[in-house]
Amino acid sequence: MVNHNAVGTHTPTFEMTVERGKIREFARATSSTEAAYLDDEDAVITPTFLTTVTFWQPPEAAALYKDLDIDGRRLLHGEQEYLFPGVPPRAGDRLHVTTAVEEIYEKEGKRGGSMTFVVTRTDFTDADGRVVAQARATAIETGRAPTTTEA
Repeated sequence: MVNHNAVGTHTPTFEMTVERGKIREFARATSSTEAAYLDDEDAVITPTFLTTVTFWQPPEAAALYKDLDIDGRRLLHGEQEYLFPGVPPRAGDRLHVTTAVEEIYEKEGKRGGSMTFVVTRTDFTDADGRVVAQARATAIETGRAPTTTEA
C-alpha cells in the first residue's frame, strides 16, 4: 500500500550535465532525423530527453521511491509530461535537479479494487535557480496484481 505520508518529500538536488553525444544517442534511439538534435554543436534536447535523468540520480534518490512503498507487481506508468517555460536545455547546460512527490490520490478501478495514483514533479533549474524544464509523472498502483491469464 502506497505511503500517503510521502507527499512533499523530495530527492536531494543533484547536477545533470546535458551532453551533446547523449542528445545524439537519444535522438537516434527514437528514430529522429532532425539536424538540431544530431548535428548542431550546441544541440537542443529532444522533448523527452529528460527521461534520461535517472542515469544521473545519486543513490540517495532511491530513498524517495522506497519510501513510497509501491508494490512493483501492481505498478503501471500512467502519464508523463514535459514542460518548458522557455527554450529547452542545450548541450553543455548544467541542470540542477530535484524530484518531489506532489500528490497521492485514489480512484475506484474498473476491474474492482482501488487504484492509487502517485504524481511526482521533477524540476530542472539553471545556475540562477530558474526552472528551465519540468517533468511530471503519474505512477499507478492497481488494486491487485495481474494474473498470468491477464498478462
